[in-house]
Amino acid sequence: MSDHKDDRNGNGPNEPSAHDRDDSNWDDTASAEGVSEREPDDAIEHDMFGDEDASFEDDPEDYEDELVLGDLDEDVNESDVVLTEEDEAEEPPIAAPLAAPRRATPKAEATKKQPKKSGSGNDGGALGVVFRLMGLALAIGALGIIGVAGFSAWYLNKLNADLPDYQALANYAPPVTTRVYAGDGSLVAEFARERRLFVPIESMPDHVKYAFVSAEDKTFYEHGGIDLRGITRAQLSNISNVLRGRRLEGGSTITQQVAKNFLLTSEQRIERKLREMLIARKMERTYTKDHILELYLNEIYLGNRSYGVAAAALNYFDKSLSDLSIAEAAYLAAITKGPSNYHPIHNESRAVERRNWVIGRLRDDGHITPEQAEEARAQPLGAQIAPPLGARDWTMEYFAEEVRKRIVDLYGVEALYDGGLSVRTSIDPHLQKKAGEALRKWLVTYDQRHGWRGAISSMDVTDDWAKVFSEKIDELRNARKVSDDMAPWRPALVLSANTEAAKIGFPDGEEASIPLEHLIWARQYISANDLGEEVTAASAVLSRGDVVYVERVQEDTDVYALRQAPAVNGGLIAIDPHTGRVVAMVGGFSFQQSEFNRAVQAERQPGSTFKPFVYSVALDSGYTPASIVLDAPFVAPSLDSWYKPGNYIAGRYYGESTLRLGIEQSRNAMTARLAQDLGIGRIIDYVNKFNLSDSLPRELAISLGAGETTLMRITAGYSVFVNGGKSVDPVFIDRIQDRTGKTIYKRDTRNCPSCNAEFWSGQSEPQLLDTRDQVIDPRTAYQVTSLLEGVVIRGTGSAIRRATNKPLAGKTGTTNDYKDAWFVGFSPDLAAGVYVGFDLPQTLGQGEAGGKVAAPIFADFMVEALKDEAGIPFRVPSGVRLVRVNAKTGRPATGGDRNVILEAFKADDVIGADPTRDELSLDPLSAAPRAEDAQDDLNGLY
Repeated sequence: MSDHKDDRNGNGPNEPSAHDRDDSNWDDTASAEGVSEREPDDAIEHDMFGDEDASFEDDPEDYEDELVLGDLDEDVNESDVVLTEEDEAEEPPIAAPLAAPRRATPKAEATKKQPKKSGSGNDGGALGVVFRLMGLALAIGALGIIGVAGFSAWYLNKLNADLPDYQALANYAPPVTTRVYAGDGSLVAEFARERRLFVPIESMPDHVKYAFVSAEDKTFYEHGGIDLRGITRAQLSNISNVLRGRRLEGGSTITQQVAKNFLLTSEQRIERKLREMLIARKMERTYTKDHILELYLNEIYLGNRSYGVAAAALNYFDKSLSDLSIAEAAYLAAITKGPSNYHPIHNESRAVERRNWVIGRLRDDGHITPEQAEEARAQPLGAQIAPPLGARDWTMEYFAEEVRKRIVDLYGVEALYDGGLSVRTSIDPHLQKKAGEALRKWLVTYDQRHGWRGAISSMDVTDDWAKVFSEKIDELRNARKVSDDMAPWRPALVLSANTEAAKIGFPDGEEASIPLEHLIWARQYISANDLGEEVTAASAVLSRGDVVYVERVQEDTDVYALRQAPAVNGGLIAIDPHTGRVVAMVGGFSFQQSEFNRAVQAERQPGSTFKPFVYSVALDSGYTPASIVLDAPFVAPSLDSWYKPGNYIAGRYYGESTLRLGIEQSRNAMTARLAQDLGIGRIIDYVNKFNLSDSLPRELAISLGAGETTLMRITAGYSVFVNGGKSVDPVFIDRIQDRTGKTIYKRDTRNCPSCNAEFWSGQSEPQLLDTRDQVIDPRTAYQVTSLLEGVVIRGTGSAIRRATNKPLAGKTGTTNDYKDAWFVGFSPDLAAGVYVGFDLPQTLGQGEAGGKVAAPIFADFMVEALKDEAGIPFRVPSGVRLVRVNAKTGRPATGGDRNVILEAFKADDVIGADPTRDELSLDPLSAAPRAEDAQDDLNGLY
C-alpha cells in the first residue's frame, strides 16, 4: 500500500513534485496545517521512506505497500510494536565428560605406540572444545539479543515518550475554502490558500470511500494500524525495484499516512518511520476506523490545489461527492500516487489506465459488481482542470473582489481564507454576464471612434519567433499589458503587412491574417477630437514585429479583426429597487489590468443625473410637474465671482417652460433658477436623505451636479423614486454560514413566525413588516418617475426608447468639457446606472455626452434584462391623479390641443393655477453683474 511518497525534490505529502507545477496552478500548494516543512536532503537520491510520485515506468501492479526491509526489529509483532526485554536464553546442556584413559605402565610406555582408533580420548577432547565454543557463541548471542532487545525497548520507549499529541485529531478543523455563491446557487468565487472542503464521513458515498481503501490499503478495516503482510510484500517488491532502478516501497497503511500528514514531518529518517508506526498503533486504539478514514479523505492532496476528496470532486468534475460516479471516484483514488503522473489533460491515457486498475481492485474486493466495473471502465475520463482561485468568470471579478473586502471587514482575513465560509450573494449570473458584455461592447465602440494609439509592444521576428513570442507574452502579462480575462481577444505577433492584409502569428505557432476591412477603423489617434487620415492599407497601421490584440471574426476561420484595449473606462451597476440587492456590477473593462472599481470607488461629478433630486425638492415644496419656470440667462454670486450657468447649446434659451420640459430637455439655467428659489440649504438637507454624498458643497452649482458621488450611490438614490419613496441600502451579501452550516450573518433580520407553517390550511399569506425609512412622499416619488419616463420618451434619453418599448425612465448626465458621461434609470423592478470616463479626468471629445456614450450601454443591458419580462407600467400610488394637459403650457388640455400628455398631480394640487409664476419669471437678483464680469460657461454640467 502507498505511503503517499515524498518526491525527489523534497516535497511533502501536501507539496506536489516539480512535475506538477505549471501555469494552471496544478501543484501550487501549501503545507497542511500541523505538518512542518521538511528540510531538503540533496544527498539522498532515493529515500526508502520517501513520498515521491510514481515513476512513469511503473506498472499498476507496482503500487503495493511500501516499506524498506529492516525498519523494525524482528521482535516487533502485530499486537504490540513496543519491544519488551526477554529473559536470558538458556544454554544447551554440556555433554558428559569422557572416561579418563588408564594410566600407562612404564612397560607399556616403553613399547611401540599403537595406531589410534576412532573414538579415542584425543578425539573426545576436540569435540568438547567444539561444544564449548558453541556454548560460548550461544551465550554471547543470547547476551547480544538481550542487549539489542533492551536497547530497542529503551529507544522505542524514548520515542514513545516524545510523540506528538495524537488526541488533538479528535477536534480536527482544517483550513477550508470559503465559497461565494450567486443568488441562484451557482459558484461565483473561491477564496483560500488551499482548495479544501471538509465533508463528514457519514456524508461520503460508499463507492468513494472504498475506492481509496481498495487502492491504498485494502486491509484497512482489518489491521491494527500496521500491515505486516504489506510490509513483507513491499520488501519482496523492493528487491526487483533495486535491480530495475525504481523507487522503493514502504507499505504504509492509511493510518500511518494520517499520522505522518497530521503530526509528523516528512523527513527521510528511520526514526520518523518508527514514530509514525507508534502513533498509528495508538490512533487505532483511540479512534474508530471511520474517523481515521475521515481524516485521511479530507486531508489527502489530489493535485490542482485540491486537498481532500470533496475539493477534488469539484475541481476535476464540478460535482459534489454525492454526485460522483464509480469511474470518477476511481480516478480520484488513482491520482493519490502522483497527481502529475495522471494529469487528466497531459497524461490522459495513463490516467485512464490507472483509474481502470482501481476499478478492478474495487471489483476484486467485492465493493462493486463485475457489471458495474465493466460499465465504469467504458466511461471516458471526463476530468478537467478548475480555474485558479478567485472569480470563476471574468464578469464576476469586480463583484467577487467587493464581496471579499466586505467579508474581511466583517470577520477578518483568517476567516476568509481558512474559515470555510459559505457566502450567498445577491448577484444574478445572467444579468452579470449581460452587464459585462454591454459595457465592453460600447467602450470598444467609443474607443474605435477615436482611432488607433499603436501596438501593445514590439519585438524582432526571427525563425523561432513562436518561442520568443511566448516569452514576450509572459513578460507583458506580468506588466499588466496583456491579460487573460480579455478573451476571446488574443495577443498576436505581426509577421508581415502589405496593402491587403497583415499576417499574424500566435504563441503556439498558429498563423492567421487581418484583412484590411477589419482594421480600417484604426486611423491614427491625434487627440480626442482629431484623427489621422483614412486607412487604405494594412501596412499603414501595422508593422512587422508589432504585438497587438486580435479577435476571431468567425468560428472555424483564420480571419481576425484588430482590437485595442480602450483607454477610457467605466462601470455599470444594477439594483433591485425594492430590496437593494445588487444583481449586476461591473467595475471596468478588465479587472486583471486595473482592479479599481468604477462602480463603487470612483467619486465623480454626476452632472444632470443630479437634477431629479432638485426637482423632487420642488415637488415636495408646492410645485407641480406643470409649474412654469423661466429658462433665460441667469446670474448668481459664487465664492469668488459670478455664477452664470448655460444650457447644452450655448446661448440658447427657451423662455417659460414647465418643470417637465426642464428635466426632459435638461435645461441648466431654469434648474439653477429653481434651486435659487428653493434655497441651497433646503436642497442639501433633502438630498442627504438619499445618501448621495458624505459632503455636498453649499454652492448653487450642486443643482447641476457639481458635487461628487459614486455610481452605486446615485443608482440607489434613483431606486427611491421607483419603489415608492423608500430608502435603499445596496446589498451584496444575503447570508453567511460557517463551516458547520450555522448562519452567522443574515441581511434580512425580520421575524416571520407564520412563514414556518408546514401545511397550508387556508391561512392568509404571511405579511412581513416594511422596516425601510420613508425618504420622500410616495406621490412625489411617482411624479419624479413620470418626469424621468418623459426623458426616455421625448428627451435626452430617447436612444433608450429606440432600443426597447418596455416602460423605462432615466436621466442622462454630462460634465464640463465632456469629461464624464452618465445614464441612470430604471424599469418598474430594476434600477441601473452607467458611468464612462477616463480615470485621470480628461475630455471624452466634443459631443461625447451621456446620451451618446452611456445611454447605449444602459439600453443594451436593459433590453437583455427585460427580454423575458412583461412590460408592466410604473405603479401609481394612491393620492395621485392623471390629468390631460398641454405638454408645452402645462394647462389643462382643450379640444383643439394636439400636444397632449397625461400629467401626474397630487390630489390636493391646484391645476392651472401657479402662484409662484410671476416670481419665477423674474431674475432673482436685484443687481446683476456687468456682462464682462459674468463667466459665460456651463460650469461643466448639463
